[in-house]
Amino acid sequence: MHINFTDLFLKMQEQLETNQAVLDDSLLIELVNRIRPDDSTDLDEINNKFQAFIQALLLTPQAAISFQNFILKLINQYKQTSLYADTGILSLDGFWNQLVQRLGAHFLPLINDESQLQDLLRRVFYQRSDKYWLDSIAEEDWQKLFGLINQGHSNQQQKLKIKSELIKAITVLSYRISGIGLYPEFINAHPELTEYESPFLAQNREINEFIQHYKMLYQNTDALALTVVPDASQALVMIEQCRDVALKIRRATKRIGVSLSLTYLLSLLEQCLDRIELLLNLIMDEDQLRYESLGLLLVDITHAIYSERSVRSLLAANSELIALQVTENASKTGEHYVSTDKQGFWSMYKSAAGAGVIIATMATLKILAARLAMAPIMQAFVFSMNYSLGFMLIHVLHFTVATKQPAMTAAALAATVQHTKGSKTAQIAELAALIINIIRTQFIAILGNISIAIPTAAVITLLWQYGMDEPLLTHAKATKTLHSLNPFTSLAIPHAAIAGVCLFFSGLIAGYFDNMAVYRKVGPRLKAHFRLKRLMGQERLNKFAAYIERNLGALAGNFLFGIMLGSMGTIGFILGLPLDIRHIAFASANFIQGLICINGSPEIGLIIVSFLGVLLIGLTNLFVSFSLTIIVALRARRVRFEQWKPLAKLVLTHFLTRPSDFFWPPKTPLEVDEFAPAQKSALK
Repeated sequence: MHINFTDLFLKMQEQLETNQAVLDDSLLIELVNRIRPDDSTDLDEINNKFQAFIQALLLTPQAAISFQNFILKLINQYKQTSLYADTGILSLDGFWNQLVQRLGAHFLPLINDESQLQDLLRRVFYQRSDKYWLDSIAEEDWQKLFGLINQGHSNQQQKLKIKSELIKAITVLSYRISGIGLYPEFINAHPELTEYESPFLAQNREINEFIQHYKMLYQNTDALALTVVPDASQALVMIEQCRDVALKIRRATKRIGVSLSLTYLLSLLEQCLDRIELLLNLIMDEDQLRYESLGLLLVDITHAIYSERSVRSLLAANSELIALQVTENASKTGEHYVSTDKQGFWSMYKSAAGAGVIIATMATLKILAARLAMAPIMQAFVFSMNYSLGFMLIHVLHFTVATKQPAMTAAALAATVQHTKGSKTAQIAELAALIINIIRTQFIAILGNISIAIPTAAVITLLWQYGMDEPLLTHAKATKTLHSLNPFTSLAIPHAAIAGVCLFFSGLIAGYFDNMAVYRKVGPRLKAHFRLKRLMGQERLNKFAAYIERNLGALAGNFLFGIMLGSMGTIGFILGLPLDIRHIAFASANFIQGLICINGSPEIGLIIVSFLGVLLIGLTNLFVSFSLTIIVALRARRVRFEQWKPLAKLVLTHFLTRPSDFFWPPKTPLEVDEFAPAQKSALK
């Protein structure tokens, strides 16, 4: 690929020879424009253009020296410390202040400081795709380029000026790391910081000592004679110890919980540690390490120029650990929602059957509540309390609502994807076995809910009819109820999808409150509550506190899920939108209540279509909540699973050969070896 760079090198040389006070940065912008690929994902084009630039430096007389002189002088026209110490690093303002600032900048853009080096880089790397092609350049190509530019011993004053700016940035970052390490949240998460000498303080002492030696060496010394640089190895050891503390705190969050502010501090600390190590490498005299670090710094800063004002990148940087913690709690719960043998299968049926009785009662109470003349907000409150208290009662009695499972089992599936070791074939076989167990457990749970909810609702409806001498539903209301289940002429399926989203959120809420119970020490604080101690006595209070600590997430998730279901119709009414929910368990109860209360014999077509609607509502509930949860769970764990096609093929093959495994527990739990014959064909 032939790209002409000679004219740019000549113009750079002309500007240097005329001793212009301010160099023209448009030459550098044009140079990068010629190197920039048309497609930032085309590795061949990226490599060819970059190699063409290196060849031009090699073949054009004096080009490398002219380019070095031009770049060094251009960089030194700007203030640099802020670029090295701040760009690409979260602010100490904290998460909420940063969020407000970034949101505000979208409406009232910030003014760039033209004296800062960041401003030059924004003009040079002005396309969002620049970070991608720069990151695709091979490490050896960066070393080749910087080695070529850094030939000779000229421009020592310019180089020393840049090094002094790097030292200022290292000093700023070192003090910043010390400050972060002294935050109370860090000390609470890692109490050993108060018992032994803190590595956060020790790194500052080592870096200050290193900088003093460095300055003394360069002071009043002939620049050409410099060959030895003070050793920064001890400072780097202390930085590594700071990393170890951050890693221990991240691991401890599974046990002690995590807050948004602690997540923010951990992200900030890790960024500061990465940057200070990079800058220390840049002032070393080991060329290979220096050139590698320079390439990494350029990529990092180019990426940061666009992400430092992005709301999305701020949320992404801070949500990962929170999302992991939320789904971690959900995955632990999800393991209890998967049965592998006949005993677990029947236990799940009994648990779901118990919930069916309560669901039928809740469906009846909602019908009765709808008779009352209430303001929309009051109606939403009554409906919400009916759902919320009913779901909480189901949890307290250890019953199971089938549609609550996917939000839990998806997180368990994601955890399995993350932790599974061994060959790809073994991973796929293990996942296939888990998926079959999940489907079978889900089937029996739905069957348990429906098989009991329908007869219970029928009994309640008939008892009401004979006891009160009036139907539970009028003919018009019964007809409307049945028609609202029609998947072809009503919004039953979109409303079921809304219920699926609510199920997904209830799973996240449960995980959030489980995390909060641990992080805020809810159990111990309840045990120490003076008034509750007097009211209940210490022994009862201890049991109550232990129960709340274990179940706060599930109770909060069920309560808020009930509020979401109960208030969705009212929100739709207020907004003038057709919003509502359809849930399979309640739909099945409403189905039988509508059939009993309709005058005369209902049409067979209406019965079939309405029952089909109930089944499709259930599938939509499950599919939406499961899909959303597994996406969040996989992203939180930074898992990219590439084997979905062979996995789907393997599950389908098993369904065609042994369909009973999906609906009835096999005599022995599924083993990985059982999938071997089908797996060979699935992986072809």
